[in-house]
Amino acid sequence: MSSVILSLKNISKQYPGVLALNNVSLDINEGETLALVGENGAGKSTLIKTLSGSILPSEGTIIFEGKEYDHMTPKQSADLGISVVYQEFNLMNTLSVAENVYVGRLPMKNGLYDKKKCIEDAKKIFEELEIDIDVTKPVEELSVAYMQLVEIAKNLAKQTKVLIMDEPTAPLTEHECEILFRIMRNLKERGMTIIFISHRMNEIFDLCDRVAIMRDGQLISTYGINEVDRAKIIADMVGRDMSEAFPTCDKTIGEVVLEVKNLSGNGVHNISFALHRGEILGLAGLVGAGRTEIMRILYGADLGGSGEVYLHGEKVFFRSPKEAVQKGVVLLPEDRKREGVLLSLPIRQNIALPNLKSISKGFLMNFKKEKEIVEKQKEDLKIACYSVDQLAGTLSGGNQQKIVLAKWLASSADILIFDEPTRGIDVGAKQEIYNLMNNLCMQGMSIIMISSEMDEMIGMSDRIVVLYEGRQTGVLEKEQFSQEAIMTLASGETL
Repeated sequence: MSSVILSLKNISKQYPGVLALNNVSLDINEGETLALVGENGAGKSTLIKTLSGSILPSEGTIIFEGKEYDHMTPKQSADLGISVVYQEFNLMNTLSVAENVYVGRLPMKNGLYDKKKCIEDAKKIFEELEIDIDVTKPVEELSVAYMQLVEIAKNLAKQTKVLIMDEPTAPLTEHECEILFRIMRNLKERGMTIIFISHRMNEIFDLCDRVAIMRDGQLISTYGINEVDRAKIIADMVGRDMSEAFPTCDKTIGEVVLEVKNLSGNGVHNISFALHRGEILGLAGLVGAGRTEIMRILYGADLGGSGEVYLHGEKVFFRSPKEAVQKGVVLLPEDRKREGVLLSLPIRQNIALPNLKSISKGFLMNFKKEKEIVEKQKEDLKIACYSVDQLAGTLSGGNQQKIVLAKWLASSADILIFDEPTRGIDVGAKQEIYNLMNNLCMQGMSIIMISSEMDEMIGMSDRIVVLYEGRQTGVLEKEQFSQEAIMTLASGETL
């Protein structure tokens, strides 16, 4: 058995009216990969911020390599070798990759910045990670995946012993995740201890040795990864049985409401499909297949497309999102924080803004009507908040997704395009989103769903359109669904 490198003993964190951490005790073994899981608000972030020194615990002790601390400071934590890669990158976009890796610790020669040594040292780190990257390139020119790798390299340059990774795969494609997983396995082989936070069960079972489960600020259970299954982890996370990952519903699929013929442009070619009333139509494919590009043309967000689009039998071709919304077609974007929600505005205004025409007369707002609409959506979608005047940016990912949905439902939309509907959302909130999607279909609405999660695509779709490099390779009916069938078509082959 490996020795314990890090222990938390009776850690609590009290905020006014909230016990964020409640007597958490946990041992972390040297060289292991430990999954830390729980719903949003379970206390995971508070716990890792306690380890990084950005939060002072109200009670408890941290023991690192046998030495006790009543709290950490950021410098102390870093000096000991505890590093955190957060979801929000802490990079300086105009500096080079090498300069970001050594920012705050730039090599000096005769009192001046030694650029040559900085580049050489950074190259060595990336070579050890087997990553091909131009370390002289500004970070702003990198993809999200490579920004993630720069964050990891930056922490490894500090002689990290315990690496904490907070939802590292949330913004990554499947191929990019494979690169990250290879690096994590290499780091583990070199003896590094990794605390891995993820909502994706397949990642936890593929990468981790143990799993620690949190709920409501408490450590509920820990298991060896071979001692537990998905259903038990989820049950411990949410405090109830959730054995049915994808809820079923008794819905009727009706007539064609949207028909697309030979849609081309923006890197896609001759795409044809039909969407029926009450249906969830999945759009599957690997990165670069053209899924989002198709929807952006259809929605009028990208111009220059060609082909034919029929909405309720009427020939249309939207030249702007405004036209699409007016016709009842709306898009819930993949990047809800930048494109779906105004984080600095309250929930009330986020829901009301797209619906000003219906709740205003001239320049005068009907605040009574606004309140009715907003409160109805809050209740219908079960948005968890203390007030509709709460800022959207303070909500969990699942509740932010509900706000995006709420504003469009208030506009009487009947065709909803969900682009990665549950990305970055915990398992309990996923169930709520899935139930909402099913309920909307039962009410006669129709959904096009883009998802990179194979289980989600199979579990929620009624039919699946599969793409490969901008071209349509097949349409699968429910009885044809399997991972093998989807991946065969997504790789450009035929069944």
